[in-house]
Amino acid sequence: MADETKNPWTVVSTRHIYDNSWISVREDAVIQPDGGRGIYGVVHFKNIAIGVLAVEDDFIYLVGQYRYPLECYSWEIPEGGCGEGEDPLDAARRELEEETGLRAKHWRKLGEAYLSNSVSDELAIWYVATGLTQGERRPEGTEQLEVRRVPFGDALRMTLSGEITDAISQLAIMRYGLAAKHSP
Repeated sequence: MADETKNPWTVVSTRHIYDNSWISVREDAVIQPDGGRGIYGVVHFKNIAIGVLAVEDDFIYLVGQYRYPLECYSWEIPEGGCGEGEDPLDAARRELEEETGLRAKHWRKLGEAYLSNSVSDELAIWYVATGLTQGERRPEGTEQLEVRRVPFGDALRMTLSGEITDAISQLAIMRYGLAAKHSP
């Protein structure tokens, strides 16, 4: 039986490959768990990924935007980054208002996950926001957004059919749907 607390990898050397405001990339020369030598590339994310499932009656808000790395349009829950030293809930409040103009009276943490733990340390935290009031949107210069208010059932269908492919959005929508289905 494996000792879950023991690291079976040995780092021989580390080389920093790339660094910008959002990520850094390093390459480690390693001795693998089987004793073989190899390399391991690691992407370090400097921000925590934040998502907000804004719920009103039986509707949620989705944000549509062109995603540069994927070269396609994507429908997602409002999302953004939480910088070092920023409270994740404060970041969620900021992102919801920036992208949709919405403010929420009630907040509940719905979940967290590492998004691609075989090559990165990117942590995502997502919240449910309720008691919504509409204000003014303030998207960032990198964002050209469309906002839709959709029935939750439609968003769940979009997730299950592959129309919504963003990981944080899928996790938030499915977790919320499961929680609603199993609550007393």
